[in-house]
Amino acid sequence: MNATPAVSVIMPVLNEERHLRNSVRHILEQEYDGEMEVVIAIGPSSDRTEEIAAELVREDPRVHTVANPTGRTPAALNAAIKASRHPVVVRVDGHGMLSPNYIATAVRLLEETGAMNVGGIMHAEGENAWEDAVAAAMTSKIGVGNAAFHTGGKAAPAETVYLGVFRREALEQQGGYNDEFIRAQDWELNFRIRDAGGLIWFSPELRVQYRPRPSVRALAKQYKDYGRWRHVVARYHEGSINLRYLAPPTAVCAIAAGIVVGAAVTPWGFLVPAAYAAAIVAGSVPAGKGLSLKARAQIPVALATMHMCWGFGFLTSPRSLARKVIASRRPTVRAAA
Repeated sequence: MNATPAVSVIMPVLNEERHLRNSVRHILEQEYDGEMEVVIAIGPSSDRTEEIAAELVREDPRVHTVANPTGRTPAALNAAIKASRHPVVVRVDGHGMLSPNYIATAVRLLEETGAMNVGGIMHAEGENAWEDAVAAAMTSKIGVGNAAFHTGGKAAPAETVYLGVFRREALEQQGGYNDEFIRAQDWELNFRIRDAGGLIWFSPELRVQYRPRPSVRALAKQYKDYGRWRHVVARYHEGSINLRYLAPPTAVCAIAAGIVVGAAVTPWGFLVPAAYAAAIVAGSVPAGKGLSLKARAQIPVALATMHMCWGFGFLTSPRSLARKVIASRRPTVRAAA
């Protein structure tokens, strides 16, 4: 790979008027000497996303757009990949803000490690008290366990990474993303890359500033979807589940059982939900260090929303969805010898 290969940044966007302009600014201001293009795949948005994207195209010749009529993230990614042309492909979401040397560092890591995809930390930061609370929950071990791309860790091979900076050859070899994976499409693609012998590399040097969901309702939907699709992944690939993923559904079942027992049999049953509430309140204290009192007070709400909705989504994920996804399974493609 050349020292400064040309780079294509691909962005799947839907209803991103709040952050799109700032996200693109962080891309165009990268400290990178190589040629760059930005391809924005736009879903059928109900806000000013399309108007803002058109303005960005007029303002900078490096920015292009492509339509994504389905609104689905994997379809947007595939459309943007097809419309792009450079040997390094950088995925960025419409509410992600790259650190100034993100692309240069990623390209260096691709060269140093020989990886097919590198990624780093999803650094959640809020713009108000609620978002600060969610950010604290999303970057704490009580909120997300030991996930390196949330909480940090040492550089090492990984199963998957946040967003990703790919060698185009890896994307083309595997035929891009599986359109059936509305969520967890990164994990599924990285699985095929690893299965073909490619290396996925995590490095804490790579940081993307992430804006959390702006309301309890939006956070609840996000985490319900996460749980639902993580169960699809577990059914799609046996052996991919671990204790971290089983903790939220176990908590949901235990709390529900405790409430039923407490209401129908003995008040001692209420000790289970009470113990959970005490645990997240205690866990929110170190997570909220340095935040405003209003933000710290909302961390337990964010934690409970994440845990309970993830667990509910996991428990209610229909087998029919997994069967549909499994039927669309793309075989791993290995490079010719």
